[in-house]
Formats: sequence, C-alpha cells, structure tokens
Amino acid sequence: MNKRELGEAYEEAVCLYLRKKGIRITERNFRCRQGEVDLIGRDGDFLVFFEVKYRKNKTLGYPEEAVGYAKQKKICKVADYYLYQKRLGGSIPVRFDVVAICGESVNWYQNAFDYIGGC
Repeated sequence: MNKRELGEAYEEAVCLYLRKKGIRITERNFRCRQGEVDLIGRDGDFLVFFEVKYRKNKTLGYPEEAVGYAKQKKICKVADYYLYQKRLGGSIPVRFDVVAICGESVNWYQNAFDYIGGC
C-alpha cells in the first residue's frame, strides 16, 4: 500500500469513527487553489473542517503536532473558500477539529484551533 492509499484508508476509518459519534460527513478531500481539507461534516449546528493525521508510532512525534500554524492557516483559507463557494459565510458556526491516529489509538480534538483570519 503506497502513502496515498494508506492515507485514504485511514480517512475512511475516521469517517466511520465520526459517523458513529453522530457526525454527518458532507465532503471528503475538498480541494481548491488554497489547499485541501480532509473531511467536512456537520456536528449539530456546527460545520466542522477535519484534518486527519496518522503516525505508525510516536517516534517522529504525535500526529496532532503536525498541524502547526502554517497548516492551520491553510485550512482556514480553504474553509473561507468553501464557505464562499457554498454561500454559507456568516450563516453557520464553524469549528476546526483534528483527528489523530497513532498506531491503534484514535484521538479526536474538537475545536483544536481557532480561525486564523486576515489570510
């Protein structure tokens, strides 16, 4: 299994995990000029942008540590474009979550970071 296939397999597993937790996944791998968001879903009133990170083990650090400021800013830019494209800007609360998989362990960080504006 190559890196892309492995990523797709983990994203599929995360989709199943989130659905069991009551999340309705509305988009997968949303791409635009600004970048990509792994998953977009609804959690009650919230529109949630999910970043999925995987590490085989913590030798190279925890997967959630890979979602630094630059990655957060890029996700916010993609979210801005998505909201603009879907004509949702200002009409729906937004949240940014990270789902981190390390070995067999899954950690879901709700509201993992705040919106970074002024992009």
